[in-house]
Amino acid sequence: MSIRSETVEGVATVVLDRPEKHNAIDLADARALAALWRGFRTDPGVRAAVVTGAGGRAFCTGIDREVAGDVPQPHSPYAIEDPLLTIGPKANDLWVPVIAAVEGMACGGAFYLLSETEFLVATEESTFFDPHTTYGMVSAYEAMGMAQRMPFGEVARMALMGTAERISGRRAYETGLVSELAPPGGALDAARRCARVLASYPTEAVQGTVRSVWAAKEAARTQAMAQAPHLIALGNLSPERQAALFADRPGRAGSGASGSGPGGEVRVR
Repeated sequence: MSIRSETVEGVATVVLDRPEKHNAIDLADARALAALWRGFRTDPGVRAAVVTGAGGRAFCTGIDREVAGDVPQPHSPYAIEDPLLTIGPKANDLWVPVIAAVEGMACGGAFYLLSETEFLVATEESTFFDPHTTYGMVSAYEAMGMAQRMPFGEVARMALMGTAERISGRRAYETGLVSELAPPGGALDAARRCARVLASYPTEAVQGTVRSVWAAKEAARTQAMAQAPHLIALGNLSPERQAALFADRPGRAGSGASGSGPGGEVRVR
């Protein structure tokens, strides 16, 4: 397991710690993240949380391609087995505020986590992209989650352009995806500073506010996600053809089925 956590002065820092894999998530990590968020629900010592990736080169690059094929899928377009669906705090009914600290790449399956945090702190050097279409996969849950945080045209472009483009930290800040730009290497400190403020306030008021903000957009998000399984089933290439596309693109920066790294030309916006 490569998820670690420590709590200091009411702030839990959750670290994805597989820098050699660009913090791609395997099945054990997915289970550990879900258990961690659930554990925070009953821990009065946790009043705010920060989630980040180790190593500085990536926040997260989605599910590890080496284990993605181990997940059997239902023989139905109306259901899907997706281990990343439970890695976020809201999926585990956690209303402690969670802030994401992004350094380096955040792509594909990373959006399951990012879309369930209250806000993001990043650096200008951080980058956001969604490789699904490049490799013959539908960006469904990822695009739906990010559509709650980004202007329509921005999330549509990111989801459709695949590995051909990355959104810079500066552009993410300009479009509202990122709420604060920190200096290089400073995203975690900036996120912790915010988290300490939240942890100092009355817990009931903070969590009630978190719940209120999410209630405002929950209906649209729930309705959209209900369509995801059959959109994925209809639109994804076969695993064999996906694997061929991965093999044909050298220089991939990550290993995530829901978030591999870029191949070919990349333009920073």
